[in-house]
Amino acid sequence: MALHITGDTAADSLLTDNPLALLLGMLLDQQVPMETAFAGPLKIEQRTGAVDAAAIAGLDPEAFLEAFRQTPAVHRFPGSMATRVQTLCQELVDSWGGDAAALWTRDAPDGAEVLRRLQKLPGFGEQKAKIFLALLGKQYGFAGAGWREASAPYGEEGALRSVADIVSPESLAKVREHKKAMKAAAKAAK
Repeated sequence: MALHITGDTAADSLLTDNPLALLLGMLLDQQVPMETAFAGPLKIEQRTGAVDAAAIAGLDPEAFLEAFRQTPAVHRFPGSMATRVQTLCQELVDSWGGDAAALWTRDAPDGAEVLRRLQKLPGFGEQKAKIFLALLGKQYGFAGAGWREASAPYGEEGALRSVADIVSPESLAKVREHKKAMKAAAKAAK
């Protein structure tokens, strides 16, 4: 299994090999292009030396903010997102022993349980949790019972709705088209 989300081999390798990097990419995926969000963990690693929950949680908040602000910035809102990343990492340390993968591996959870666990994380609402669950099921090897149903509609076979469906430049273009159409529909409904 190898993820192909960012178009950057090093960033995609980190997402593939480090569950926390993948979780942080999902956290950062708001108000920036998906590739920018999911490339963020590599920038964090390059600037702080690690993508490790305990290490990130323990960093001085001002130093961590400076790492976010370096050009190119990790996120267009460095202040709030640096805080969110550290808060999420602290929650992982406190509740999951610093192990992001435990969210979907500890005690062999089914899809509904993983969704519940994700929704309890800071920065993860229902939609973000469902998209991440679909990503785990479609591309990261999670096979817990009912994951497609729990992540609906993002878990649907053949859907091209979210980062969970990006496996190539072509699928990225189709996901972008879907998101653009959804935004236009939402704007028209107002």
